[in-house]
Amino acid sequence: MAQTTVEGNVKDSEGLPLPGVTVRVEGTGVGTQTDFDGNYSIDVPGDDSVLVFTFVGMTTVKRTVNGNNTINVTLENDQQALDEVVVVGYGTQSRKSVTTAVAKVSEEDFNQGVVTSPMDLIQGKIAGLSVTRAGGNNPNSSASIQLRGLTSITGNTEPLIVIDGIPGGNLDLIQQNDIESFDVLKDGAASAIYGTRGNNGVILITTKKGKKGISQFEYASYVSRDYVQNKPNFISADQYRDIIDQGIIGESNDYGYTTDIYDELVDDTNLSQYHNFVASGGGENSNYRASLYYQKLDGIALENDREEYGFRINFNQSAFDDKFNFQSSVATNFNNANLQGGGQFGIITDWNPTTPIYAEPGGDLNNQGQFGYYQPTNLYNPFSEYANRFNLRKQYTFSGDAKVTYEIVEGLKIAAFGSYQRNEWNDRYYESTEDWANINGDYRGTGYARKGNHVDYTKTFEPTITFEQEIGKHTFDLLGGYSYQYSTTEEYSMSNSGFNTDSFLDWNMGWGNAIIDTNLPRPGLSSFKEDNTLIAFFSRINYSYLDRYFLTASIRREGSSKFGANNKWGNFPAISGAWVISDETFMDEQNTFSNLKLRVGYGITGNQGIPNYQSLVTLGTGGKYPIFLDNATDPTYYQTLGAAKNPNPDLRWERKKELNFGLDFGFLSNRITGALDVYRRTTEDLLYNYTVPQPPYVRSNIYTNVGTIRNSGVELALSAAVINKGDFKWNVDAAGNYQKNTLVKLSNEQFIVAQIDGGNIGNPGNLGNAIRNTEGGTIGNFYGKRFAGFTRDGQWLFHKADGSVGTSDQMTEEDKTIIGNGMPKYYASLTNTFRYKNFDLTVFFRGKFDFDILNTVDLFYGNQELLPANVLTSALGQYSQIKEAPQYSDYYLENGDFIKLDNLTLGYNFDLPQEGNFKRLRLYASARNLATITGYNDGNRDPEVQDTGLFPGIDYRDFYPRTTTVSVGLNVNF
Repeated sequence: MAQTTVEGNVKDSEGLPLPGVTVRVEGTGVGTQTDFDGNYSIDVPGDDSVLVFTFVGMTTVKRTVNGNNTINVTLENDQQALDEVVVVGYGTQSRKSVTTAVAKVSEEDFNQGVVTSPMDLIQGKIAGLSVTRAGGNNPNSSASIQLRGLTSITGNTEPLIVIDGIPGGNLDLIQQNDIESFDVLKDGAASAIYGTRGNNGVILITTKKGKKGISQFEYASYVSRDYVQNKPNFISADQYRDIIDQGIIGESNDYGYTTDIYDELVDDTNLSQYHNFVASGGGENSNYRASLYYQKLDGIALENDREEYGFRINFNQSAFDDKFNFQSSVATNFNNANLQGGGQFGIITDWNPTTPIYAEPGGDLNNQGQFGYYQPTNLYNPFSEYANRFNLRKQYTFSGDAKVTYEIVEGLKIAAFGSYQRNEWNDRYYESTEDWANINGDYRGTGYARKGNHVDYTKTFEPTITFEQEIGKHTFDLLGGYSYQYSTTEEYSMSNSGFNTDSFLDWNMGWGNAIIDTNLPRPGLSSFKEDNTLIAFFSRINYSYLDRYFLTASIRREGSSKFGANNKWGNFPAISGAWVISDETFMDEQNTFSNLKLRVGYGITGNQGIPNYQSLVTLGTGGKYPIFLDNATDPTYYQTLGAAKNPNPDLRWERKKELNFGLDFGFLSNRITGALDVYRRTTEDLLYNYTVPQPPYVRSNIYTNVGTIRNSGVELALSAAVINKGDFKWNVDAAGNYQKNTLVKLSNEQFIVAQIDGGNIGNPGNLGNAIRNTEGGTIGNFYGKRFAGFTRDGQWLFHKADGSVGTSDQMTEEDKTIIGNGMPKYYASLTNTFRYKNFDLTVFFRGKFDFDILNTVDLFYGNQELLPANVLTSALGQYSQIKEAPQYSDYYLENGDFIKLDNLTLGYNFDLPQEGNFKRLRLYASARNLATITGYNDGNRDPEVQDTGLFPGIDYRDFYPRTTTVSVGLNVNF
């Protein structure tokens, strides 16, 4: 039969060309590979020949020639091969051989739309990982991150961030289009390789690298707008005048204007944008990727924005038949932040809606301001601040790293990794001579300026040696290494006043007259420096037998300068194992499980995330002491110094012991896959400041190790290919977890503290703290009075400890009790991904359940006692019976359960001609935080409040508006 030539193109499910796909004629040695554009050409023996298309991570496809000279193929992701390789500390492992609790999220599963922090990409995607933005979409706020609950009282509580091998990587240096994947080391056995920094888990971020082939370019962009989702229902000017007509407040409170201060503070013209351009490519022995970006984020608040730009470049090159490899990357971020706006929304509650923002000089308004701004009595006008103040920050962040690897003999490699990170910012703050507070305050109508500078940098050096060996049915993978990390911080600041002109702003600090005028507040001048060193030796062995039984053991011996002379060094061991049950012969006859693996692990980690020098005696300043020198008639005053803290040579790291049981499973040929983990972790030697007697101690407090926290929980992750027929596909991903946090121990015989109180509610009324954490109790308990009703004249009634009922002035501390808890016990998310031909739709829900929220907005402003200041409409309706000042009790605790439609993204991938220069064009529209189902505050307030730390669940009054973000974007490859 005559030989014929078959040509064609191979693409992935996104329509992108796949280079390097192996195309072979079944049953023969004839084969080829697709080029960079996914094209191939192959000679086949005849029409009955079968072409086999294979590519790592993709399903294998077979096509019979049948006289066709052109055969185009689309390869789908192999469900079983997804996440085939996961990143672990100082290396990678195949998913099958992983023995610990490691979760992976790849680029195709990231949250889409506007991203103000890289952690937004995986919010709700990983069971046990809480990512909360209590500050809403404030572009200058950061996300709060917590993994598997709270593990410390005073130390660091967030996971260690490792970016391309750099421990403590700066998230400002990571852009959404540069990230390939997140790998989260959740249990102690996985994170013990990081020793004293692994207590809170580890998040490994891998950035994209260049690939072999001809040069290619990518461009990604979006524009977005924020819209206010929930607006507190304060009374309008018309409603305020109705109150006056009812005689509740006097007519003198009507100033004749109509102002909705909330709407005035909202920037309705906000528009954010993002641009990212990438050039990448590579040859036989080298590759590169360069990424440039620009981002402008406009907050929903006036004078609240952030502009940033930078680049990331990585380069890899190999030689000597790939035995020698060099990798290097450099990343920078420049950002300018306007910090003036965003915190003024609390003024709404105090702003009389009949007063103006601007007042004409010479009018009759109360406390009329100069220069056209009305000033409320004892309050302030934010628009006057916007006009007469600025608060700016310019920040520069840099990271550079390099790694050299050499394979001495087959399986034996040595490597050296080094990195340098630097972060610095300059702050500028100025209040002009026309600022209302300066005119009527201590600065006596003169300008005030403040400048500050911060620099921190970290140097890391980590040489390692690895050895891989396969002996019959046994496989060994050995790792040994050394780690050195040095970190330092330097700061200075200065301030002055007495500027009788605004001509110099903050650029001539010596001009301020406060230097010589003692009637003005004293100028300020300060500087500061601190540093610490971390040194470690570590080792790990991975062993497998029959590719079915796996064992991993590691140990890290680490020393930190932060701890006392008697406890500089510690050991952090871990051991874990896995059994792939589905590979056993006795499973051959069953059709239920396509994958079943049992895991168990135990590890000890530490926490050195505390301030420096806590074990040492540091000196603080006291008064001035006069010294007469050389018979001088006037004294020279010397600054006195004294001990600022008690020494503690026994100070040591907080230590967590964690046991984890896991089960990985797959059904129906892995169309349904998942993982179930059950854990119990105990963190001992918690650090806290304890009161001590004087003498024998010099100071009244000492920072030492006493307490214990216990966390336990269950985590479940599921993925399912629900429908995969023809042009239509529907995939579902779900994650959920339950967690419990208990403060087991807080005191011992020597160091005693009754409880840890926090979550101050504030004034008016000096209502104190809302939360009390006690020994043996659940973390985040609300502690206060129990509501019992109202008297006929609207006075509060509360339950007393003896069973009786009393008014607010009859309540004692003994009458208070636990009234709720602000820490969610359950977290859940659900992602639906639909694909039909060139369309794709993502619908992402997430929720938090079984927790309480203290509604301080209703507590204070749903009360007529605050009149003639502004109040909620509920003060005249739902809470109209209250005739007494606000009181904290369970009356204002509400169920915080919610479900959010958190992301809705619709995209379209255009069919592009193969002969053209453009390989991919995708348009999409996305909405974040689109809708919320909740009973909290009748759906008028967003229930997503701070749920990490010791004092969760408080909906504070100084809120930043929660927004819905709508964006439109495109991605182009050419």
